[in-house]
This record gives sequence, C-alpha cells and structure tokens, in this order.
Amino acid sequence: MDAFLKKLMQYFRFPVLLAIILIVTGILQFSLMLGNVRGEHFDLKLFQLSPDTIRSIKTVEDTVKTEEDREQVASEIKPVYHYSAEIATNRASMIKSIFDYVLEVKTSIEDGQSKKEKEAVTEQRVTELRKKLIALKTDGQGLQFTDQELTTLFALDNDSLRKTRDELTAMVKEQLSGPIRSEQVSEVKAKIDKEIREKADFPEVIRATLISIGRFSIMETEKQDTDLMKEQVEQAKANIDPVRILQGQIIVQEGQVIDRDVFRQLELAGMLAEHTSFKPIVGLVLLIILQMSFFFAIFNNWKAEDRTKTRDLIITVMIYLLSIVVMELLGLVSNEFDVMIGFLFPVAMAPMLIRLLINERIAIIMTIMTAVAAGVIFQEGYATVIQMEVSLYIIFGGLSSLFFIKGIERRSRILQTSMSIALVNATFITFYLLLTQSTYGMRELAYYLVAAIVSALLSGALTLGLLPFIESAFGMLSSFRLIELSSPNHPLLKKILVETPGTYHHSVMVANLADAACEAVGADGLLARVGCYYHDIGKTKRPGFFVENQMGTINPHDNLPAKTSRDIIIAHAEDGAKLLESHKMPKEIIDIARQHHGTSLLKFFYYKEKEENPAVDEASYRYPGPKPQTKEIAIISVADSVEAAVRSMKEPNAEKIQKLVHAITQDKLQDGQFDECDLSIRELKTIEAVFCETLNGIFHSRIEYPKPK
Repeated sequence: MDAFLKKLMQYFRFPVLLAIILIVTGILQFSLMLGNVRGEHFDLKLFQLSPDTIRSIKTVEDTVKTEEDREQVASEIKPVYHYSAEIATNRASMIKSIFDYVLEVKTSIEDGQSKKEKEAVTEQRVTELRKKLIALKTDGQGLQFTDQELTTLFALDNDSLRKTRDELTAMVKEQLSGPIRSEQVSEVKAKIDKEIREKADFPEVIRATLISIGRFSIMETEKQDTDLMKEQVEQAKANIDPVRILQGQIIVQEGQVIDRDVFRQLELAGMLAEHTSFKPIVGLVLLIILQMSFFFAIFNNWKAEDRTKTRDLIITVMIYLLSIVVMELLGLVSNEFDVMIGFLFPVAMAPMLIRLLINERIAIIMTIMTAVAAGVIFQEGYATVIQMEVSLYIIFGGLSSLFFIKGIERRSRILQTSMSIALVNATFITFYLLLTQSTYGMRELAYYLVAAIVSALLSGALTLGLLPFIESAFGMLSSFRLIELSSPNHPLLKKILVETPGTYHHSVMVANLADAACEAVGADGLLARVGCYYHDIGKTKRPGFFVENQMGTINPHDNLPAKTSRDIIIAHAEDGAKLLESHKMPKEIIDIARQHHGTSLLKFFYYKEKEENPAVDEASYRYPGPKPQTKEIAIISVADSVEAAVRSMKEPNAEKIQKLVHAITQDKLQDGQFDECDLSIRELKTIEAVFCETLNGIFHSRIEYPKPK
C-alpha cells in the first residue's frame, strides 16, 4: 500500500488527488443509497388486482378529489333571496298613475258635441294619454295599451274610474304584499286575473284592460342575491381543506381492484413505474456533494504531509463506505420487522476506528456524516425524509465512544468500553420509547434492550477485528500497536535483552529521555519511547564491538584498523533496519533505526584514521543517513548521544550535564542534522531543559555511607 500511495503522489498533486478520491467515494455512496430515495414503484394497469398492500411514499395533494369536494359543497349552498317591500308600493303607484293620467287627460280635453267632434276628442285624448304613459316605462318596458283599451277608460265616468283605480290598486297591493319568486310570477298573475274576472264591481267594458294592468303589475318581489350567493360559495370552497394522500397511507389493499381513483392516487404519489420522480435523486446528489465538500475542506486545510493526508483520506472513505454497506445490509431486512432495525447498527465502529487510526477531529466529522447517511437509509419511505431517531442515536453513541476511548492502552479495553457505549445507547432508546407515547409489549422492550447492547458490542468487535488489517495494509502505527511492541515479551526485545544487555539498558535510558522531550514539544512520546527500544537492534549482530556490551573485557577495536571499526559501527544502523524489516515491523520504527544517527561523523575513528592518514575523506566516516525526517527521530538522535556521553562522565553534576547537553545539541545543529525535520530552535531549548531535568534525576548525588569497621 505504501508503494501505491507513492505512485499516486507522483502522478497527482494532493488537492487533485483529494478531489478524485472524493468524487469516486461520492459515486459509490450514490450507487449504494439510490434505492433508499427512489422508493417503491409498481408496474400496474387499470382494473387489475393489486399484488401488494401499497402505501404512499410521500404526501401529495389529490387535486381531482379536492375539486370534487369543493363542487359538492358549492352545490349544497341554497340560493339567497332578498325581499323588496317597495315593489308593491311602486306597482300600486303605477296603477294609480295610469288612472290619474286618464282622469287628468279627460278633464283637460272636454267631450265634443257632434259625433265627429267626439271622435276627434277621443283620438286627441288617446294621443295625450300615450305621451303621459311613456313616463311609466321601467327599463324600457311598459304596459302596452291598444287604442280601444284606452278609449274604454275614457268612456267611464270619473267616479267609476276612481273606484276602479282604488279597488285594483288594493288588489295588486295585496298580491304583492308577500314574497314572490320568479317561478311564482305566472301563478300569481293567473290568480289576479281570476280575481279581476270575478270582481262584480268592475265594469265589464274595461275588464280586459284591468286584467292587462293587473297581470302587468305582478312581478317578483323576492329576487336572488347572486353576489351574496357567489361569496358564500367561494367561502364554502375555501373552507374545504385540500385532500391529501399522506405518507404511509394505504392507497390500495392487496387483492383490491385498481380502479380509476386508486390509479390516479398512485400516479400522483409517483409510484407508477412510468411516473418516477427525479427530485429525490437530485436531493441525494446535493446531499452527497455537501458531505464530500466537508471532507474536501477538512483534508485540504489539514497541516500534514501529503502522503499522510492521502493515507488517512483513503482510510476515512473506506470506513465511511463500509459503514454505509453495513447500514444497507440492515436496511434490507428492516421492512420485515415492526421495530426500528437501525438501532442494531454498530454506532461506535467508525468513530473508534478513525480516532485510533487518525485523530479525534476526523472521528467527530465521521460520526456526523454517518448519522446523516443512516437517516436516509433507514427512513421508512412513509414516515419522514430522514429518520431522525437513528441519526441522533448514532451521533450520541459515536460521540460517547470518543469520550470513553480516551486513555485506553490495551485492545482488550475496547470491549470494556463497549459496555459504557451500550449504556448510552440504552438511555437514548429509553428516551425514544418514552417520547413516542406508544404502548410496547415485553418483546419490543426486550428487542430494544438487546439492540443497544448488540450495537455497542458489534462496534467493539468490528473495531478490534478491522484495526489490525488496516494497520497492516497501510503500515500504520496506532497506540495499541505501539504498546504491544513495547512489551518485554516481544521476541526482538528479548533478543536485545539476552544478546546485548548493555544496549538494552542504554535503549531504556534513551527512551525515558526521548519520551519526556517529545511530550514537552508536542511530538509523539509513545512512538519515540518504543522506537528507542529497537533503535540499536542492529548491535545484536556484533554485540561485543559496542562498548556498553563489553563488560570490562578487552575492546576488540584496539586491535582493528580504523576503517574496519568504522564499517562495523556504521553498519549497525542499516543492520537494525533490515532486521526490523524482516520481522515486518512498522515503517516508523524502521525509520528510527535507520535515521537516528543521520549523517553524523564517527569522530573517534575518523581522528584515529587521520593520525595515520591526514588526507582521509571526512565523508567516508559519516553514517549514510538519511538525516532525521521527523521530530521524534531528531530528539532520539540527541537523546542517544546525550545518554552515552553523560554515562561516561566522571562525577556528573547539574552544571556539567547542562554544558554537555548544550554542546551535543549545538554540535548536531551546526552539523546540519536537523535540516530535514521541522524542529525549531525554541523547541531545541525546551528539549535541552527536559534532558537536563531528567538526567539530574538519574545521576543525582548520593550519600556516602560509612565503611564498616
């Protein structure tokens, strides 16, 4: 995997590689979650039997049914009528005016003496009366009299005219005194017609004229108020709520005939195969783009080496996609149960893996992203867009796992931590059950309790099971792995202890110094400590050639040429690296063994050779390197030299130790051994202070006990 990452880094700059990986991740996530947003669709025809009980996957308005209900309520609104009492008075006034005009004209134009004169007068009266009657026309309509009818009116004496006027007026008033609707006008006209015909007081000669006047006078006194009725209809329609097909509502039962209403509802809900909606798909795309954008921002702004960021990115997306796959597997059986199957999901798996392999910040983001994806995957299609119960369950369980996992030093403690997570899960599920205000039987309650425990235990088991594979595949070094490597029972540490006990003691001392210094400057103290245990393992190849293992015996270098001694001493760094590689040790530990001397000069043998050969090349007496590439290795290189130098001092004290530590640190600085790591001058001063404090505690003055007499 390391070689694969190097190739990727050769071909792409990190921002480009980041974008490519996230695009691929987004496409895979879309493929996995597409079925969760598309919902169920059915290939159904009119009047066939429904193969299943079909529930609506969304809430949608049934516009046709809504309109039918509104028209129904509108048809039930009764017409509104308005009675006008003025009509009777107006029509009576009209009749009175007709007779008054007759009397007025008759008085103004007197009768002639001769027959011819009488005819001329009558004609003149009729003409004048017609002029006056024009004023009685309403809306262009008026009573049409024939000349004969008007002539008969003039034939009556004035008293008869007045009497007839009053009686006809009273008769019409009486008929119009009550409400008369348009459909009743004909009936009332027939009634007054009959009354006039049966009235003996009316002169026979004008009876036909009176009937015309009476019938014309009758009209509707109670008219329909169309504006008010229209307002009532609109108000009634507005009071009708839209008919909605609700999410989860049963549209058709299994075996029921799919009639036109059912077919229309299925069509409106978008559940027919030929009416698939693309809106949920677009929504899923937008959600994934939002999630991938968060990942891009986090990793692009992360201050770390590109190789480290690339490795951690790949691990993050792999765990994220694995979580989605686990959700989908649970989602496949969720419809077969009435309980919330999502509560079985191992909520702490992804957060714990990311926390142990990368860092807490990415683990928190992973918890949120996983919760969002779970809300979509476990939503039941007719309940909500996102199943918030499961999302919150994952957030609480995931965040609690990050709290409980702090300080864990052994893998076995993960399962113990799982029980704490189970308690959090059970608490949240209790909250969920109480807020639903539903009644649950013992089987449901037992399931939810088991789900809380299973989710936590699965989280721990999967974390334990996946952690070694990921560490091995990516050559990562988690705190668990480091603690395992620090065990004295490790075969390589046993080898150092048995074959080179002096080197083992030296390594432990260097480890104490390096650990304390790394913690002081924010470096990985545990990595430095474990690395120190193995940094001189190459000395096991020729243990007697290193002074700490000679135990007072003859030093073999006294009888060897400087070049031979040089080759033996310098070789221990590469020998150690190769030995560690053969045992599949982590790259970080191998780098410490190979780089802890950097390209420093083997001064003792260089000057020994120079005494015999002044033209000796200094470079030939330097370690091959490379120089320390990390803070941890740089600190180990200083600690290695300091421990050996202080151990060889006679009567060390605080002042001597301080001068020696400063001299060694400055020598390495001036020699350029820190040029390829990000160790600052300020941090070097802190490291010197920590070394002095630690060494003073080790080499403190002791009380001289009196000799026995």
